[in-house]
Amino acid sequence: MPEDCRKRPPISPAWMRERLARAPAEAEEHIPGDQDHPPGERGLVTAAVLLGLLPQPGGPSLLLTQRTAHLRDHAGQISLPGGRIEKADATPEAAALREAEEEIGLDPSRVELLGRLQPYRTVTGFLIHPVVGWIRPPVELVADPFEVAEVFELPLAFALDPANHRRDSYERDGRRRHFFVLPYQNRYIWGATAGILVNFARLLRS
Repeated sequence: MPEDCRKRPPISPAWMRERLARAPAEAEEHIPGDQDHPPGERGLVTAAVLLGLLPQPGGPSLLLTQRTAHLRDHAGQISLPGGRIEKADATPEAAALREAEEEIGLDPSRVELLGRLQPYRTVTGFLIHPVVGWIRPPVELVADPFEVAEVFELPLAFALDPANHRRDSYERDGRRRHFFVLPYQNRYIWGATAGILVNFARLLRS
């Protein structure tokens, strides 16, 4: 375990809320030099995801999903519960809780909202609002079989460790794009999900 993790006080909702109050308001992504995204926030599709923290004896874990293989977008990828913000959603928090209930059956009444990370702008034209919530056990999760192949837990300690923030790249149309990867067990967490987790880790270590 890294030295900074050993010195950090036990993670609690109050400690997490204080850290999240430091989050900058502007959109951010950790893809240095990649200028494919639209400038500013105009024209971006707004979305919200839930970083749901579930307390466990060894420390909190994050709820993640493996998307089903037949979906048109991001088939088979690992995601945070969430989706587009609809007109009926009063806030990004409302959208994140609604999507989490639809995708994994998480009862919104079991979630204590703690704050947000900075919005995350993707190269595919989305502006994602990551919402952090503390989940009060017990919970019974039921995955939507159309969208979600599996729900699993990622230890928060693993996500916070910079040693697990790998870099990878691919080339398309003659251009190389770089992105973060968090390889966990036999899973390949990358793209916006990995970028949001890296932002989360950096904020909590600040």
